[in-house]
Amino acid sequence: MFKFKKKKKTVPQSTEEITEQLEKLKKENEKIKEEITKIKEEKKTFLQNIGIIRFNPFSEAGGNQSFSLAFLNGKGDGIVITSLYTKEGNRIYGKPLKEGGSEYSLSKEEEKAIKMALEKK
Repeated sequence: MFKFKKKKKTVPQSTEEITEQLEKLKKENEKIKEEITKIKEEKKTFLQNIGIIRFNPFSEAGGNQSFSLAFLNGKGDGIVITSLYTKEGNRIYGKPLKEGGSEYSLSKEEEKAIKMALEKK
């Protein structure tokens, strides 16, 4: 049905050819190591960890319809979003995060969502 051409294997004919191939493999290996290191560093900036807490801040509203949601990268940087649901409406707040903390005061629910996201690291 299918006919695939096989590559002819070339066997090194001398120690110089073996040394040359080994040097070539070493260079390729170093390039691969550098790429892996670069990817690992870049990966830290990708969104990786999410934590969510549902809660009821007002006893008259009923149900856990409010929430705090934390989105973090590998360095603990990101954002926490809180939605407070009431009978009159819904309010949404966002706070930037740096290394798992914020320059703005955090509610206990926001702290729980951030802690949950950080634990997934």
